[in-house]
Amino acid sequence: MPAIGMIGLGNMGMPMSKNLLGSGYAVYGFDVNPDAEKEFAAAGGVAGLTIEEVVKQTEVVLTSLPSPGIVESVYTGAGGILEHARAGQILVDTSTVTPGLNERLAVACQAKGVGYLAAPVSGGVIGAKNRTLTIMVGGPKNLYDQMQPIFAALGQNIFHVGARVDSGTAVKLINNLLIGFYTSAVSEGVTLAAQMGLDLDQLFEILNVSYGQSRIYERNYKSFIATNDFAPHFSLNLLLKDLKIAQEMAHQAGLDLPITAELISLYEKSQQAGFGEQDMAALYSYVQAAQRKIQA
Repeated sequence: MPAIGMIGLGNMGMPMSKNLLGSGYAVYGFDVNPDAEKEFAAAGGVAGLTIEEVVKQTEVVLTSLPSPGIVESVYTGAGGILEHARAGQILVDTSTVTPGLNERLAVACQAKGVGYLAAPVSGGVIGAKNRTLTIMVGGPKNLYDQMQPIFAALGQNIFHVGARVDSGTAVKLINNLLIGFYTSAVSEGVTLAAQMGLDLDQLFEILNVSYGQSRIYERNYKSFIATNDFAPHFSLNLLLKDLKIAQEMAHQAGLDLPITAELISLYEKSQQAGFGEQDMAALYSYVQAAQRKIQA
């Protein structure tokens, strides 16, 4: 079994790392947060290392990072992954980044004889903990085949989208674009229901067996709105970041998505109102606050 490096031990990287440890892999972790490294070490991982040390002691390196800028810096910056990677090693980025960054990293890896896959994931923190993630992989099929046992330790629905390294990223961005729409619809729909004096639990029960049902409605309502607890599993800031990347992808493809532009404007306003660090379901709180302001 190959030794695995995990760079990024956050909301997604931590449970994925623990599942790899639970599957019998030796896992070497790195995070800028010392508390995360302590938790990882307590679970049986090897921590307290530099990126250089993680790369040199492993055959496969996974990254789970919050933004394209951080991903690019970790891969190509001074002291980064590619400075120390060696021929035959496989690098897999599970972050949500731009297709253009996928392409640049693939070229840089190829120049060093290093394998590279872009494999963004969907399913949130719960999916990461329960090994039920959907993994959307772009890149060479032979590398995908080599990574199958590792992917199987992380997720339940694993797809090789295509040989183009950015193909899985395109699917992930469309997925998150739809999440943005659904989260907005749930926020406004539940706000309207509350204003009409409806029982929100009964509303969910009815719509859950109607065409208004969605997994995002279930997630956002049951886990956040109903409990009035918006501690972030996937923050509004991260969703806004992905919506903007999806819009950029559309522009590069020669498309104008007018509803997406309106959606981004809504999320920007909620961010400016102070909801950005909360879970994306907190858009409901923003919509409610905005309505109270209008009615005042």
